[in-house]
Amino acid sequence: GDIILVRPGEKIPVDGIITQGSSAIDESMVTGESIPVDKKKTDEVIGATLNTSGSFKFKATKVGKDTVLSQIIRLIEEAQGSKAPIQRLVDTVASYFVPTVIGIAIITFIVWIIFGPKPSITLALVNFVSVLIIACPCALGLATPTAIMVGTGKGAENGILIKDAASLELTHRLNTIVFDKTGTLTKGEPVVTDIIIKEKSSIYSKEELIKLSASSELYSEHPLGKAMVKKAKQLKLKLIEPKNFKSITGRGISAEVDGKKILKGNLALMRENNI
Repeated sequence: GDIILVRPGEKIPVDGIITQGSSAIDESMVTGESIPVDKKKTDEVIGATLNTSGSFKFKATKVGKDTVLSQIIRLIEEAQGSKAPIQRLVDTVASYFVPTVIGIAIITFIVWIIFGPKPSITLALVNFVSVLIIACPCALGLATPTAIMVGTGKGAENGILIKDAASLELTHRLNTIVFDKTGTLTKGEPVVTDIIIKEKSSIYSKEELIKLSASSELYSEHPLGKAMVKKAKQLKLKLIEPKNFKSITGRGISAEVDGKKILKGNLALMRENNI
C-alpha cells in the first residue's frame, strides 16, 4: 500500500499500480519486448523493470515472494530441483548398485582377514576401501542433477525459462519450435527498414527526411530515436543540433531543426495536433 516515486533511469522496486504520472517502461526482462511500454495512471507496473523516461508514483500491491520476479525465480528453483525420467532410472540403478558394492567390499574385507598375509587387518582395510572407491557410483548419481542445474541456470541467463527437468530432457527430440510472440525473436534493437515520403511533401529526398528525423532525436533515449540516429550515421549524414527539444511521455517528441518544427510520435499525438 506504500506510495513510491520512480525517477527516469531507476528500476521499479516492486509490483504495483501507477497513481500519478506516466512513463515508458522497459519490460524486456519479463516479456522479451524490446520497445518500452507506455504506462499511465491505473496501469500495472512490474518490479525490477526499468523506467526509461518520465517520473511517476505508484502504489505497491505485491512485495517479496508475491512479485512477478520472485515467481520467475521460484520457477527456476523448482526446475533445478525436479527430476527427469533419466534421473529416476539412475536413482533406481544406484539403489541396487550401492548395496551390491558395499556387499562386495565387505566380502573382500572378510576374505583378506581370513586368507590374506600379515598384516591381514591393514591389507583387508586397504582392499575394502579400494573396492568402495573404485566401484562407488558417485558420477552416476551426480552427473544428471548437475547437468539439470547447469542447463536450467544457463537457460535463465539467456532469457529461457525451463519449466522442469522432464521438459529439458525432451528438447533433444524437438524438430519444430512454434513461437507466439514475434517480439521475443528480435535482437532487441529496432532498425530503420523503410523510408516513405508523402506525396506533395516539402521534403524531397529520403536523406533529408532521415537527417531531420535523426537530428530531432539526437538527445532522445527512446530505442526508436536511437535507431533513427544510427541510420543517419550509417548514411554519413551530418546531424544538426535540435532546439526546444521536448519529450512527450506516451506520445512522442517535438523539436526545432534547421528552422523547421519537427513533431514525431504516435497517432494520438498527431490527432492532438490536428495532423
